[in-house]
Amino acid sequence: MTINIRGELMDFTVPKVMGIVNVTPDSFYSGSRTSTSAEICARVERLVKEGADILDLGGYSSRPGADTVSADEEYDRLARGLEAVRDIAPDIPVSVDTFRASVARRCVENWNVDIINDIGGGTLDPDIQEVVAESGVAYVLMHMRGTPATMQSLTDYNDVTAEVIEDLAKKTYHLRGLGVNDIIIDPGFGFAKTVAQNFRMLDELGEFCKMGMPVLVGISRKTMIWKTLGITPQESLEGTVALDAFALDRGADIIRVHDVLPAVQTVRLYSEMRNALS
Repeated sequence: MTINIRGELMDFTVPKVMGIVNVTPDSFYSGSRTSTSAEICARVERLVKEGADILDLGGYSSRPGADTVSADEEYDRLARGLEAVRDIAPDIPVSVDTFRASVARRCVENWNVDIINDIGGGTLDPDIQEVVAESGVAYVLMHMRGTPATMQSLTDYNDVTAEVIEDLAKKTYHLRGLGVNDIIIDPGFGFAKTVAQNFRMLDELGEFCKMGMPVLVGISRKTMIWKTLGITPQESLEGTVALDAFALDRGADIIRVHDVLPAVQTVRLYSEMRNALS
């Protein structure tokens, strides 16, 4: 299984680690927030040194209750982050976490980003998929109902895994019709799902893998960990490592994390175990 990044194929024989760079003042995990150029550079340098395969930059927090950010402000934040990444690690694949077509277009045109990571899966701004099709970048297709403000009231599923797969399949069909070839599937853990539904999807992750596209799992320090354990996001590293290992065993191709070094070590140990058993 591969995706095209700058004319070269990225394969997932060994799962990849996507490191999070939040150029925001209000992301749910305070340890990931960066604002100044110095903070951004320090975080990028650290994540690259620790072995991130991809960097994912966000300029607009998707947590419920987060401040509204204009498209211009979101782009300005992302531009600061992208400038740091291109200076420090020009060859690393870069993903931009945005649901806005205008922001995605500017990031592609001005910074040659490699991946658009759209939490709305085209529902928050349908034009973003046209931008992806025109630019030829890879696309993370995530499942979410509603908006970040309303999503937690939209968790009524008869079969959460089956219904999420059905929704993703319909959207994939539409994307293929637009000419989008490089699609990464994200079930959207924490987005319009209860804690119990998140765990069920994680257990049934293999069903998503049957769709024939790389599967991204983003559960780092999320509610399903800290609410279950009665702790805080700041105390959720160990729980993240445990569930990321489980996700890898269930077939995850990319794990999206705040803490890159533990994730890289988890992937290495998992790969060694898999090789020993093959």
